[in-house]
Amino acid sequence: MAKLTRKKFLSRAAVTLAGASVLGGACTDEGPQQQGEGPNIITNKKYRWNMVTTWPPNFPILGVGCKEMAEWVKRMSGGRLSIDVFGAGELVPALESFEAVSLGTAEMANGAAYYWAGKVPAAQFFASVPFGMNAQQMTSWIVSGGGQELWDEVYKPFDIMGFPAGNTGVQMGGWFNKEINNLADLKGLKMRIPGLGGKVLTQAGGTAVNVAGGEIFTNLERGVIDATEWIGPFHDYTMGFHNIAKYYYYPGWHEAGTVLETMVNRQKFEGLPSDLQEILKTAIYRQSIWTLSEFEARNAEYLQKIREESSVEIRQFPDEVLNALKELTATVLQDMCAADPLVKKVYDSYSDFQKKAGAWSAFTEEIFYSKLQS
Repeated sequence: MAKLTRKKFLSRAAVTLAGASVLGGACTDEGPQQQGEGPNIITNKKYRWNMVTTWPPNFPILGVGCKEMAEWVKRMSGGRLSIDVFGAGELVPALESFEAVSLGTAEMANGAAYYWAGKVPAAQFFASVPFGMNAQQMTSWIVSGGGQELWDEVYKPFDIMGFPAGNTGVQMGGWFNKEINNLADLKGLKMRIPGLGGKVLTQAGGTAVNVAGGEIFTNLERGVIDATEWIGPFHDYTMGFHNIAKYYYYPGWHEAGTVLETMVNRQKFEGLPSDLQEILKTAIYRQSIWTLSEFEARNAEYLQKIREESSVEIRQFPDEVLNALKELTATVLQDMCAADPLVKKVYDSYSDFQKKAGAWSAFTEEIFYSKLQS
């Protein structure tokens, strides 16, 4: 089967919207899947799926990880399931990936759940919460603390299944061309910052701008935005932010352990034989481990490069600023919970798990890092 082009994809999407077509994921090299096939029957049918992403084509770690995952699926399935990976804009714009999977015009997508805040406010908790849980705690909540069941509930109306497909770890606070000494310095600031962090910035008097990764450098360079957060030293260095910004602030109060997600169209997933379903899930979980490992290794290396190769000042946000942002975060979360019962349900679970995990970490990670590794 020839690889899908953007023109063919858009044509396919139009047919789907009209409700008159079965797309590539429901087709095989032996023709359309027969109705009534038992879910546990293993056949030699071959499936070819498309994955769209919110990342620029071949983007380091994030986009590359998707291609690695696709290769693992192909090898584990003996070629019975092939996944073509497309960067942002190659088939659909970055921030239209959710709709593409929901409609079935793409079988899969990779991004972060806070990108869909305008459509599904509760989704943000499956990405990151300001002053929230780190990578280890987020993974524990999703896998073993009831988070996955809530994620399934939140996405079910959209015919989407969400899976954790990696974590960035604790991020940096962002790149600025002005000093941040107090909360007043955030007033009027136009900053690229997604999700709940953006809501908190707005409460502080700033303006949150949500743009795709490939547009950030140009927007910052041209003054469309005054500041940006992205991820961490590795990606920030490759984006070249150290060449156009004066200050690099930490910590990433807004993203203590951001979960990356892979979305799968539920009907397409359920149409796969049971062994291919398990292969797909296993490959996604392998991608999750690989992604966090890559972030930890590369960020340590590239923080040193930024220090050695640029004149950027690396600064910690003042305690006054962090404390004020934490208070504003509480206000934002309270307002969201009051306005949306599903948000409250998800946040209650998240918050309860965070309290337990925090109490445990006081006896483990906290004391280890502050006393034993200092």
